[in-house]
Amino acid sequence: MLQLKNSRLLVKPIARAIFSPITTTRLFTTTHFQLGTDNGTHSTINGQQLPSKNLVEENGELKIKVAPIPRPNEPIENKRRRLLYQSRKRGILESDLLLSRFADKYLDKLTLEQLNEYDHLLDEPDWDIYYWATKNFDVTPLPDKWKDSSILKLLQQMSENSDKEILRMPELKSKE
Repeated sequence: MLQLKNSRLLVKPIARAIFSPITTTRLFTTTHFQLGTDNGTHSTINGQQLPSKNLVEENGELKIKVAPIPRPNEPIENKRRRLLYQSRKRGILESDLLLSRFADKYLDKLTLEQLNEYDHLLDEPDWDIYYWATKNFDVTPLPDKWKDSSILKLLQQMSENSDKEILRMPELKSKE
C-alpha cells in the first residue's frame, strides 16, 4: 500500500481543483435553464420533468418543498416544549428574538387549537414570518390563509413594542 508523507498537504489543492469549477460556474441562470410546469402538474427544467415532487418552480426560482413532520397524538406539554425550542432556534436573530419573546409570554396560555396554528406558522420561512409580524407586506405579501390568524395578530401586537422596552431573548424557565 502506498503511503504518502504529508498527505494533508495534498487535500486542499485536490479539493480546490475538484470544487473550484463547480463553485465558480453559474449553473442556475435563466439563460441556461427554462423553468416551467408540465400542464400545471409537474415542475420542469428545459421540458424535462423534475425528479421529485418536492422540487417546484415559483416565480422563476427552483425551490425545494419539505413537508413538516406529522405529529399525531403529540402530548400538549411536548408540543409546548417543541414550539419553545423552535421559537428560540430559528437561525435568524430577528426571528429568534421576536418568536422567543412571543413564546415566553403566550405559549403556556395558548389553547390546543392556537398551539396548532402557531405550529403551522413556524413552518413558514423565517423572513416571511418576520415581515408579516412587523406588517411589512410590501416585501412579503400576507397570504390569505394568515389574514384572520389570531396568533399572527398577537405576534404583530408584540412586535410593535409599544412599551419601548429593550428587547433581548428571555431566559429559559426551569420546570420543577
